[in-house]
Amino acid sequence: MLLRILIGLVVVTAGVAAVVATRPAEFRVARATTIAAPPAAVFAQINDFHKWEAWNPWGKMDPGMKQSYEGEPAGVGAVYRWSGNNEVGEGRMTIVESRPSEQVKVQLEFYKPFAATSLATFTLMPQGTNQTLVMWSMEGQNNFMAKAVHMVMNMDKMIGGQFEKGLAAMKTAAEAASKS
Repeated sequence: MLLRILIGLVVVTAGVAAVVATRPAEFRVARATTIAAPPAAVFAQINDFHKWEAWNPWGKMDPGMKQSYEGEPAGVGAVYRWSGNNEVGEGRMTIVESRPSEQVKVQLEFYKPFAATSLATFTLMPQGTNQTLVMWSMEGQNNFMAKAVHMVMNMDKMIGGQFEKGLAAMKTAAEAASKS
């Protein structure tokens, strides 16, 4: 009887592993909004990690989160580190590309709850005389653990929902800054 149970567990485990292995090896989440401010005002909110406090949705999930800055004050080489509760985890972001009023690319390194790397891209497109379309996207590779997690959690809803909150807060901050 014990042997049959063990064989059954091995078969079930192998079946689950086979299903997990067939999941997509890459992911991409993106959201966009239009902000009533020129691209330069929106770029200023993104290119300086110190300004992320006004709109970063994960910072609001853990008010006790530890944050630090290193490297350049803004633009390429600027580094932001965080360590917080289980909702925000621990990691580091580095601005790796910065084209004024057009695009900012940020390398994300997650240490907790599990190790992973991703690339976030903010693309700015002028719309008329005083508006900017902002696209916030994140893409990365799914390792076996991430593939298993994505079977029970919807990555697009989870990350995309936070992007929507962040873009709404960025809209408020950029529009206020462009009026002052």
